[in-house]
Amino acid sequence: MEAIFEFIFQFVVEVLLQALAEMLVELGYRSVADTLRRPRNPVLSTIGFIIVGAVAGGVSLLILPHSPIQDPMFRTINLFATPTILGLMMMLVGKLRQKKGQDLVHIDKFGYAFVFAFIMGLVRFIWAT
Repeated sequence: MEAIFEFIFQFVVEVLLQALAEMLVELGYRSVADTLRRPRNPVLSTIGFIIVGAVAGGVSLLILPHSPIQDPMFRTINLFATPTILGLMMMLVGKLRQKKGQDLVHIDKFGYAFVFAFIMGLVRFIWAT
């Protein structure tokens, strides 16, 4: 009887974990899709950029598993400096697009670009060797 309960418990936990993962991916895809069509909900867009940033960080670990910066202090500085620089660069791109009359997407704004780059960098900071 105990074995049956253990099997059912493991099955239910597995289903719930996969359902949670799928809901997060769905939320991420919807958030990013909204960004391409003048988003109405900035919270969902931010969550989407967090998810996509984490995925991008994971994929980058497959390509470059070792951090080019070995010193722990410089890695910590890089965790904040790089997203700040990228946020400013994307803000500049957004201003250039705006001057040309092009539609802006959220990543053309400092905050969203910073969130994406920070989360991607955080994944690399934690798992890159």
